[in-house]
Amino acid sequence: MIAGFDTDAARAALVLERERLLGELGEPIEGPGQMTYGSQAAAATHVFEQQRDLAMRDHMRIQLHQVETALSNLDNGTYGLCRECGKPIALERLQAIPWVQLCIDDARKAR
Repeated sequence: MIAGFDTDAARAALVLERERLLGELGEPIEGPGQMTYGSQAAAATHVFEQQRDLAMRDHMRIQLHQVETALSNLDNGTYGLCRECGKPIALERLQAIPWVQLCIDDARKAR
């Protein structure tokens, strides 16, 4: 863990983000409903929006896992350490993205 880092503030931010994600993931995605002939453009738009919503949910699930991992790391004393190299993650990076698990160098390598 990083010396001088406010773990209470980090925990509060992580819990808030977890609640937000759980709330959004709990909302249903609308089905296509009944289509009529001549509404191909509307059907295509709806399918696009549904696929976008599903992709966003996948992203939210990944982020939720990262948030829960960060909370676990706070509990076990490894919060703020890069999961690849084990070095401390920059304080500014943790403040911007409290659930981040890679230092900037390893994040660049992962791209």
